[in-house]
Amino acid sequence: MLALVSSLISLAIGTSFAKSLFPALGPEGTTAYRLVFATVMLMAVFRPWRRRWTWADALPLGLYGVTLGIMNLLFYSAIKTIPFGVAIAIEFTGPLAVAVWTSKKASDWLWVAMAALGLGLLLPLPGADAAAALDPRGMAFALAAGVCWALYIVFGHRVAKRYGSMATPLGMLAAALVVAPIGIAHAGSTLLDPQWLAAGLAVALLSSAVPYALEMFALKHLPQNTFSILLSLEPAVGALAGWWVLAENLTLFQGLAIAMVMAASMGTAWSAGRSNSGSA
Repeated sequence: MLALVSSLISLAIGTSFAKSLFPALGPEGTTAYRLVFATVMLMAVFRPWRRRWTWADALPLGLYGVTLGIMNLLFYSAIKTIPFGVAIAIEFTGPLAVAVWTSKKASDWLWVAMAALGLGLLLPLPGADAAAALDPRGMAFALAAGVCWALYIVFGHRVAKRYGSMATPLGMLAAALVVAPIGIAHAGSTLLDPQWLAAGLAVALLSSAVPYALEMFALKHLPQNTFSILLSLEPAVGALAGWWVLAENLTLFQGLAIAMVMAASMGTAWSAGRSNSGSA
């Protein structure tokens, strides 16, 4: 449990720190840093070249990796204009949709309704303060990232069963190959500045390498439904990190929306855990 909570904290701090690089590199350059450095780290650890690969492996690993890359780019684009915790809450609709889609219980639609109501609280209300309204483009990016997260779960499940841990470095490589040209086109030679290179390495460590290692440890020691319920704390951890690192403040409705999406995610995980234990 401590490993997973530490993973969430590392990811939240790393992403909050990444946002501080946006003025110099933009979301595109920062995402490129994260994926390229993470690819190098994962390649060094897993050494996938020891396995024999064929062209038939390119399509499933490519779909997995491209989805991962676009998801990261969309999420970083979202947090450029909307609070970190809110972006995570919106993005969480992706895995929530997958969980409900694969569920056979009609009661799980109650959790969907709760999540939808929570997201509805993020929409501008008549007569509300325009300054407190969320940027529509940022919300759209977060929703698109949620769609990619749903696809990432589907593709990731397939490649994990087929390739095991070797899917991670090659998926990250595909993600980096897609996003790096976009980052280079946007940030240009700024990416070669030593101070930004060091910052990019820190982002990759805190946002990818450390959380991945801790999550793998947690998955081996926690039941799946417990893991999923604890993972649902991510929007709250992100909101706290955004407040602490970036001085992002949330309105009452935004905080309530995050709480409702978290509750829906926890409820779905709890329901799935009960179904699995009942069928065992």
